[in-house]
Amino acid sequence: MGAELTNPAVNGFTTLDLIRDELPYLERVEPDFVTILVGVNDLVQGRPPERYRESLTDIYDAVALLESARVAAVSIPTWSYVPAAADFGGREHVDELTRTFNEVACAEATTRGFTWIDIGPASTSGIGTAGWIASDRLHPGDAQYAAWAEAIWAVLQDAWRMA
Repeated sequence: MGAELTNPAVNGFTTLDLIRDELPYLERVEPDFVTILVGVNDLVQGRPPERYRESLTDIYDAVALLESARVAAVSIPTWSYVPAAADFGGREHVDELTRTFNEVACAEATTRGFTWIDIGPASTSGIGTAGWIASDRLHPGDAQYAAWAEAIWAVLQDAWRMA
């Protein structure tokens, strides 16, 4: 049995962009498994948590309509330690907003029965190691993405084995 991966994600997209450009993929690909990680760009572009909740609700509701799909909602990673966080209000401000946005996402995901995965610990587990942060001093490097994948799989293999 094979698998096909469709990743419509685009750097810089907010929840509004996802609604406009990525949700239509659901109709075309009829997924069996969906992961949703969105919100960092809403946060850095100054969208208030209430507007984030409204957009995220639209996204989660659309995905919840997929009767046969398993859904994992993934937290915004911890990124307040990256050098570029200073450009977005500094460590404490970024931490506070990230925590608030993650609380919104977790509550909305849980309400819909989605599997919630907190990648915060994975996103900080390799701070200081080569390749942890991309050369732009903002985005994760390949090593961090690999840590996220391991954290996500650790939750899903247990949660979905029983299903």
